[in-house]
Amino acid sequence: MAAKKTDDVFSIASIDPAKFSESFREFAEKGAAQTKDAYAKMKEAAEDATKTVEATLESAQAGSVELGLKAIEALRTNAENSLSHMEALLGVKSVAELFELQTAFLRKQAEVVVEQAKGLQETSKKVAEKVTAPGKSAAEKAMKSFKTV
Repeated sequence: MAAKKTDDVFSIASIDPAKFSESFREFAEKGAAQTKDAYAKMKEAAEDATKTVEATLESAQAGSVELGLKAIEALRTNAENSLSHMEALLGVKSVAELFELQTAFLRKQAEVVVEQAKGLQETSKKVAEKVTAPGKSAAEKAMKSFKTV
């Protein structure tokens, strides 16, 4: 029968503990560096997200104020036109004059309302663009960072 070698059983003892601890240290340092990088990226992303939300909220607030002022202006104009029309109606001397005044008022008021609606629509569009701009730029920045990875 062939004799078995007993040298192989003790070959594990030939591992140098200094090399093992050195490779473990390198592994730990690499892990720590990757964790720091990941934390820095996450912190930067959170700060960017916070800035985006703040800019969006500021735009939304300014936009709502602008829309509110437009609506108040429209209401003021309509109220002034209605009061002027009521004063004119008080001076009516005939039914024909009443119908003429009323028809003219309604025609003018319809034109005014159409113009006010166009103005509010333009303002709403402008506000919507301002409100979505920070989110859009943040999304574009994020997409660029994905493309570079």
